[in-house]
Amino acid sequence: MTTQPTSRRARSKPNHAESSSPTNRRDVADPPAGGFLINDLCEKLGDYLDSQQIADVYRAYVFGEEAHEGQLRRSGEPYIHHPLEVARILAGMRLDAQSITAAILHDVIEDTETAKEHLVKDFGKEVAELVDGVSNISQIKFKTKEEEQAENFRKMFLAMGRDIRVILIKLADRLHNMRTLAALVRDRQREIARETLEIYAPIANRLGMRQWYYELEDLGFMYLYPMRHRILEEAVRKRHGNRKAIVEKIRKAIIQQLSQEELEGEVTGREKNLYRIYRKMRQKCLSFDQVYDVYGYRIVVDKVDTCYRVLGVIHNLYMPIPGRFKDYIALRKPNMYQSLHTTVIGPYGQRVEIQIRTHEMHRVSEEGIAAHWRYKEGKDFQFNEIQRFAWLRQLLEWEQNLEDPQEFLHSIKEDLFPDEVYGFTPKGDLWNFPKGATVIDFAYRIHTDIGHHCTGARVNGQLVPLRYIMRSGDTVEIITTHQQSPSRDWLKLVKTPRAKSRIRNWIKAQQKERSLALGREILEGDMSRHNLDYAELRRGGKIKAIAQELGAKDEEALLASVGYGRITPRQVLMKLLPPEKLDGGRKRTEGALGRLFRLVGRQKRDRGVKVKGAGDVLVRFARCCHPLPGEEIIGFITLGRGVTVHVSSCSAVLESDPHRKVEVNWEEEGQTPRSIKIEVSCIDRPGLLAAISSAITSAEVNIARAHVRTFRDQKATNTFEIMITNTDQLKRVLRSISKVKGVNKVIRARG
Repeated sequence: MTTQPTSRRARSKPNHAESSSPTNRRDVADPPAGGFLINDLCEKLGDYLDSQQIADVYRAYVFGEEAHEGQLRRSGEPYIHHPLEVARILAGMRLDAQSITAAILHDVIEDTETAKEHLVKDFGKEVAELVDGVSNISQIKFKTKEEEQAENFRKMFLAMGRDIRVILIKLADRLHNMRTLAALVRDRQREIARETLEIYAPIANRLGMRQWYYELEDLGFMYLYPMRHRILEEAVRKRHGNRKAIVEKIRKAIIQQLSQEELEGEVTGREKNLYRIYRKMRQKCLSFDQVYDVYGYRIVVDKVDTCYRVLGVIHNLYMPIPGRFKDYIALRKPNMYQSLHTTVIGPYGQRVEIQIRTHEMHRVSEEGIAAHWRYKEGKDFQFNEIQRFAWLRQLLEWEQNLEDPQEFLHSIKEDLFPDEVYGFTPKGDLWNFPKGATVIDFAYRIHTDIGHHCTGARVNGQLVPLRYIMRSGDTVEIITTHQQSPSRDWLKLVKTPRAKSRIRNWIKAQQKERSLALGREILEGDMSRHNLDYAELRRGGKIKAIAQELGAKDEEALLASVGYGRITPRQVLMKLLPPEKLDGGRKRTEGALGRLFRLVGRQKRDRGVKVKGAGDVLVRFARCCHPLPGEEIIGFITLGRGVTVHVSSCSAVLESDPHRKVEVNWEEEGQTPRSIKIEVSCIDRPGLLAAISSAITSAEVNIARAHVRTFRDQKATNTFEIMITNTDQLKRVLRSISKVKGVNKVIRARG
């Protein structure tokens, strides 16, 4: 739960035997806290559930109200109101009785003394599993260390794969929490809002639940950036007032034209949600006045062929803009969304976006996966419709093939924000890919071996290189040779998580083979100088025992660690020989990293980072991510070059062999300023560069270098190289610059 309950008195374990009855005994003067809400819920459920199912839901309410007795939300209302509101949201989607029951009980395991076994006994295994799944997701903390966050993501999406209703209940839970977020303190509001925008809203979108998606986005925007939300909301309101006549004129013109062609359809005007307008302004560095497609129209008809006839009418009425037509009916999205999209030039040169779809398509576009549930009298709930969602199948496939939780997390985050193209196989099968995908992505989609040996492709009959970026409608035929193998450069070309994971696994396997061979060669050589036989020790189980003593999983891990320098041959020999026989006892035992990097004494090292298990070793900061004190960091051994420190979330970390990983931490004191780059997108006007420079120096930060680029549309991009000590100082600088009038966006530049 994001909104934790408070308690008026000590919680007590509910009497499950008594609360299993539909009518629990209580004092007449003490009415049920959720009496009105449960009556309203049962009335909603009466539209599609039978009386016995509604009775089961009511029984769950009695149980939940008893379990949460004495608990209050931050707003002061009885806690039972929250699960009942979550159930009402799901009832609006016409979810099954088990989902509604689980929604009412979704916090009893987490926030009361109720055990899962009690739910199994009173409500059945199916409901208990749903409640347990939601509880597990609720306990996920998204602001933890990277590896913990990655593993939590894996658990979350595995729960989705097992039963999609778990995430539907969690999304409804998050939606109601966002609707009532005003009761929390400001810092907590911002934390939950950011999590909603980054995680839950994109999941709702990927499940096709656009109604929830838009509301989660706008609520997240409102609480994360309240001032920006208010300003943009007022600007949209004023524009709507000023252009109300134009909006209505276009709607009436469309209705009149459809009537002349004897076509029937519901025509409605709509506004884009505020967060999407804001995101467009940020991404394209636009002012609000430069965003033209704030309003759009939706035409809903009865049949598919009518959609295309209506499209012809619209294009006869208004001039279409080339390249702005998309047929999502013939080429439906992976989340089952279907519609025709076109953008035309309306009256007074206005750009107008129009969507055309059937009533069934509209229902799916609003409710997504929830629109595919089926209810059959006297039969259990069916889940066959879930298999139609390719994204869910991909989740399970990635989970099975990606051993590294961080890689799984990276893949999920990339896939939550898709911008897709469509390609055909020579047999006519249609596959979707993220925008920017190359023929290498296509090859790995067919099979891993085909991807590994891909040398090029024929696209629409023409030979193309591996770097060719696919366009929608391309027919792709992959060309392979056995001599070809993946290279690290391929990771810069591919876009799909599947291709990236296969390439990384191949590279890691090759690195591991080399490290195993090197480790064995080093170990056998050192042992032979002390008249020890590696093969004999191995047969006797001694090598395996030493590996476990030194913290390696097995012999293979031991050899790889020796090859990388994490474990030295001397450490192994010390398990086999007394100290006096090792160098006559003259040399002190060194740590693995200490021996590997003796060259440090002759080189200056970066200060501020401690390497676990080593003293004074050479430390370099990666140029791809430029880590700063305050950020989560990780180190990798680079033979002959010491330890390279990356930000934990850096994409290069995913490409590095985990066997070379070493724990590093920031020193508490003695941090020296480090050079980083920031990019400022702004308008091109006199005096603005001076104002930005002043904002930087006012934050007590020095500017080492500056580069200015101007463009024809009166825009400019300024790159500053500044000296920063830690992340807090960087945040102050970015805030100071963002307040300068004329600045559209300021970001930290990586690489």
